[in-house]
Amino acid sequence: MIPVTREQEVQPPPPPPPPKVVEVLTIVDDEIEIESELEIEDSEADNRTIIDVAPVIQTQEEEEEEEAEVFFIVEDMPEFPGGELALRKFIATAIKYPVIAQENGIQGKVYVTFVVDRDGGISDAKIARGVDASLDKEALRVVNTLPKWKPGMQRGKPVRVSYTVPINFVLQ
Repeated sequence: MIPVTREQEVQPPPPPPPPKVVEVLTIVDDEIEIESELEIEDSEADNRTIIDVAPVIQTQEEEEEEEAEVFFIVEDMPEFPGGELALRKFIATAIKYPVIAQENGIQGKVYVTFVVDRDGGISDAKIARGVDASLDKEALRVVNTLPKWKPGMQRGKPVRVSYTVPINFVLQ
């Protein structure tokens, strides 16, 4: 007979006691005079009050950092010339279904993420969710051939915006 053994439950150590804070209050009589009196200056301003403000100077690094920032949601999203329907039509005519994928019966939806630059150009195209290497490669090729877009706008300035487009590969 083999004796039944059980693993002992390991309990975490108890939390350390909170540190003791000793606060010393000195009680004084009402008649005792306090040496340091708090002085509050008049802070009201009127039309003649001059306020000196240092100008904010933006450095070259901050400007480059601002340029490099990629937005996901902006006031005015980037737009393909002709709208969403024109984008779908462009993709449908530009797609050349890879022969190897046709032979193997591979189909599905490839999601491509890219950045619409401040000038409307396409950059940083990559697969967000792929199906097959041959379909992914074709989807990237088509996205990289997209014409210039109307750039996304934030506070009246063109900015870089991330955009995702689904490309559906279906065998007939």
